[in-house]
Amino acid sequence: MSVLITGGGSGIGEDCAKLLAEGGAQVTISGRRAEKLAAVADAIGPACRTVVGDVRHQADREAMLAAAIEHGGGRLDALVNNAANMYRQPVDGYTEEFLKEAFDTNVISAMMLSSLAVPALASSQGAIIFIGSTHTRRAFPGASPYATTKAAVEGLTRVMAAELGPKQIRVGCILPGAVFTELNLRAGLFSEDQAQARYDAVAGLHALGRIGTGREIAEGVEYLIRAEWVTGVALEVDGGIGLGVSNF
Repeated sequence: MSVLITGGGSGIGEDCAKLLAEGGAQVTISGRRAEKLAAVADAIGPACRTVVGDVRHQADREAMLAAAIEHGGGRLDALVNNAANMYRQPVDGYTEEFLKEAFDTNVISAMMLSSLAVPALASSQGAIIFIGSTHTRRAFPGASPYATTKAAVEGLTRVMAAELGPKQIRVGCILPGAVFTELNLRAGLFSEDQAQARYDAVAGLHALGRIGTGREIAEGVEYLIRAEWVTGVALEVDGGIGLGVSNF
């Protein structure tokens, strides 16, 4: 199996690469930070190939896809659209440039890469996976730009699944609960200590009483890649935070 994972140098993308490689996949990971990608590749070994690039740029998207197909021996079985960033802005402080950047990074780039991958995935009867968020299930004030981009990929999943079904391409979306990654740190929103404190604070919102791990999200991704009669699904891998549990 040949898999391309964007944003594979850290967080959920890194855990997806490691889990899929353990299962025998040839994984190609892309991202903007060469040193992060190299560290993941060193940990995985020959089953992992890296491509430095920005998923927002068409030439880089083409390079990622070509590298994954080559690394996979001429085929691509799955595309995991993981690359994204956190975007927070108050409703009464929206700026058009900020919102356009959010959609370009979190939605449009994934749409364009998915479009490029259709011929290869049709040949392999493969899968496209998006990473959504339980921000579409729970409202967190200040995070409407991020939540809206994740709602977009969740809706996109259903339409794309319907359109690509005749080509035998399956499309799925994972909705992770709270998982400690570099997302908030990379966006410059919090220090590491502040971010950890925020995650600790929301642990109790999950029915299972804790935040999740990247590997647990990766298990959901692997399921959607391998499940041959599942498409158009938004799979909540969230420890029950989407249930809205209340003790009142």
